[in-house]
Amino acid sequence: GQGGFHSVGTGGIGGAGGKAGLLGNGGGGGAGGPGAPGAGGGNGGQGGDAVLIGNGGNGGNGGMGSPNGNGGLGGNGGSLLGQRGLNGHS
Repeated sequence: GQGGFHSVGTGGIGGAGGKAGLLGNGGGGGAGGPGAPGAGGGNGGQGGDAVLIGNGGNGGNGGMGSPNGNGGLGGNGGSLLGQRGLNGHS
């Protein structure tokens, strides 16, 4: 899920994407929440891993703030045919 907004302090961290079954794709990671003024945004969540054939989920984007949160890592593709998910933007 998406990271929550913190009125004071750093934005919440995005939730991790769900892991796939044998044939499915991993879920995308949630975006990081925005930080309070002058506080950093939360980091994006990691994309879910695929197991056999599916693609890994994309990592969530980092939340807005100063500094911005880091993008989450893409999930791993399935061991047979899957592709790795994309990393989120910082």
